[in-house]
Amino acid sequence: MDKFLHRSEIIQSTLIPLFLGLAMLTTWQGLVNYFDIAPYLLPSPILVLKTLVTDWNLLGSALKVTLEITFLSFCLAVLMGVFISFIFIQSRTLEKALFPYAVLLQVTPIVAVAPLIIIWVKDTTLSLVFCATLVALFPIISNTTLGLKSIDNDLYSYFKLQKATRFQILLRLRIPSALPYFFGGLRISSGLALIGAVVAEFVAGTGGSGSGLAYQILQAGFQLNIPRMFAALLLITLAGILLFTLMSWLTRISLKGWHSSELSPEA
Repeated sequence: MDKFLHRSEIIQSTLIPLFLGLAMLTTWQGLVNYFDIAPYLLPSPILVLKTLVTDWNLLGSALKVTLEITFLSFCLAVLMGVFISFIFIQSRTLEKALFPYAVLLQVTPIVAVAPLIIIWVKDTTLSLVFCATLVALFPIISNTTLGLKSIDNDLYSYFKLQKATRFQILLRLRIPSALPYFFGGLRISSGLALIGAVVAEFVAGTGGSGSGLAYQILQAGFQLNIPRMFAALLLITLAGILLFTLMSWLTRISLKGWHSSELSPEA
């Protein structure tokens, strides 16, 4: 019975958002048709899909560029964030001294610093990756550091009683305890990497360079090709959903069977 209820909840959590989205798209299409709204003001969903198909060669290549920048910056943010977190957990003094600068990365608008980075770094792709990495870095540092510190005191005392080394405590106690926090940071950071890539592309695009989706949005706006603009926005949205879904799947695969957050009610 519990298993049936659990499956029913999963089906409802999937179907309800799907039906809500279809209802919103149907309403959007109906309002555009009823009021005869011009495509350069608000294109209909059907027109956006048609534009996505007809302009796929252009938008598909732009999507590839944006995803490459997002992937590179996300991987770089994960590597740097985990490394910095390992340093923080080894020295509380170093953490107190450097963590405010990590917070500075989060509160500084990337729009303000992106033009400087693009000017300083001559390679356009490298500058875009650097900007997106700055945006995606803080959640990895914050969540991983919190996870590494959130260990059971009794287990820690047991490890010390057994004269475990600092490396053994890190490998066998701190890292397993930090995994749920780490994967939570991945879900946030993956979306921020995409946002950072798009914002950096906007800045680079205003300077006349770029080939990603943000640049296509700028060009479509200049040409009043609003259906193409909406099609590019749709691709960015779908890319963000895909990244979040992949990170959620990775979380389930990694934590399933041993962590309470991923155990089913009947387990």
